[in-house]
Amino acid sequence: MDALQTDTPPSQNGDAVAAVEPTPRLGPIEEPDSWWVWLAYKIAAWTEGTVITPMKVVQARLPESLRHAYETQKLEENLSLPPALRLFLKRHVTVLNGCAFCVDLAEADAEEHDVDIQKLRSVAEYADSGRFSASERAALGYAEAVTEDVHVNDATFEALRDHFSEREIVEITWLCATENYWNRLTGPLNIGPDGLCSV
Repeated sequence: MDALQTDTPPSQNGDAVAAVEPTPRLGPIEEPDSWWVWLAYKIAAWTEGTVITPMKVVQARLPESLRHAYETQKLEENLSLPPALRLFLKRHVTVLNGCAFCVDLAEADAEEHDVDIQKLRSVAEYADSGRFSASERAALGYAEAVTEDVHVNDATFEALRDHFSEREIVEITWLCATENYWNRLTGPLNIGPDGLCSV
């Protein structure tokens, strides 16, 4: 069963979720063969308190992907976009794609960056909500369009251009593309939430 469904009742955080947690299609590897992955496990456990399931399922089997994951995370941390906007965009893309693990991760990141969790959980209603600024609505509309169809219409792009510099537009586009990538990596493998968010 997929982690997020549109035909199931909403959960406490406003998303439609399946009643049963998904089981990964490939079992998590607790003791990796690669010394590089073993070291990454130790670092993750020490710095984050846990080794996330995607690392146990994906990177344990494809150690070469660790560098990509690390470099992607570092680039995201160095974007000029405010952390709250980055998290709103990531969570919106994630919910649209039905990736329960990535929803959990976005919410855990929101806790870490002191982002309003209730606002984060209400991104699906961004278009009609007074909680979001005009610039946030433009960015979320663009993220939605990018996720649904890579060919974004001119009106959506111009709404984005009204609020963001060219650099910021590229950052928003990169962030949406990256989140879509992560969702498409974890979703088909049926990787569910790790319980990273404490709220």
